[in-house]
Amino acid sequence: MTEKLILSNVKKSFGQTSVLTNVSFGVTDGSLLTILGASGGGKTTLLRLIAGFETLDAGSIVMNGREVSSSNMSVPPEKRNVGFVPQEAALFPHLSAKKNIGYGLSHLNSKARNDRIAELLDLIGMSELGDSMPDKLSGGQRQRVAIARALAPNPDILLLDEPFAALDAQLRSRLRDDVRAILSKAKATAILVTHDQEEALSIADQVAILRDGTVAQIGSPRSIYSQPIDVELAKFLGDAVVVSGVIQNGKVSTQLGDLIPIVSHAEGLVGQVAIRPENLYLQPDPKGLATVTARQYFGHDALVEVKTAAGIVKARTSGPISPEIGMRVTVWVRGSVNFYATD
Repeated sequence: MTEKLILSNVKKSFGQTSVLTNVSFGVTDGSLLTILGASGGGKTTLLRLIAGFETLDAGSIVMNGREVSSSNMSVPPEKRNVGFVPQEAALFPHLSAKKNIGYGLSHLNSKARNDRIAELLDLIGMSELGDSMPDKLSGGQRQRVAIARALAPNPDILLLDEPFAALDAQLRSRLRDDVRAILSKAKATAILVTHDQEEALSIADQVAILRDGTVAQIGSPRSIYSQPIDVELAKFLGDAVVVSGVIQNGKVSTQLGDLIPIVSHAEGLVGQVAIRPENLYLQPDPKGLATVTARQYFGHDALVEVKTAAGIVKARTSGPISPEIGMRVTVWVRGSVNFYATD
């Protein structure tokens, strides 16, 4: 598949503060890329560079095979055919939902414009609410209208700047699924930035981790979560139990047992393994060498703290059958593990 967008060695500073350094990645036509990073890590700046709201210091940005940004030129935002959805829906308060959506369609005749508005209202599931004013819509509905407005002119790329940040947790989760479906039906190429790990992993085709001003890792949500490139990234992406180990006879010898590394390593190499709590299995055992010291019950599952020879570790178990505090258990590691050398 062709790449709709290519960033090569993009750099951006504000004064003496370097925000982005050597950022490179591509976005495949019709796919959704999420850019995940800590707050203040340059995610919004990156979107603004792609949109043309900021100029880069070095590198290049290419859209549809056409260079739109470099160190000595920048195509204006209005000539890039990019849609932008900010954190707040930012709808025009004096215009109805359908007039907001049609705002950028003045170049079309009346019938074509009305047909496109009707198509988008149907796409976002709001056909009956076209005449509603923004103050009569819920937060999720306003955000849907903002996305429809950005999609209306058929942009080459849609940019979404933490579009769910202002919503409560339940609505945020529901709207994520809706937006994924909307973008898929529209066959849109999109980039969504977020600091929420679950959000990034749950809706993307590809995830790029922005760290220290550069892309630390890029890949599918499954590969990013299951095979992070280092311990710090493993902990950033979710809960991780980190224990020391050494390569012996092709396995990682740890205080949780001999574990199988995903990738083979040289004999005697010292390092750490990062294990997801869901990959730890607790077997009740009166003779077990580990003891349950705490439990957080969530209904469908539970996070159980266990005192082991490797220290306190956390295991995610089924809520209804999670072990009780004080119970002795044997701790097993399911599957292979990521080993990171430290010497």
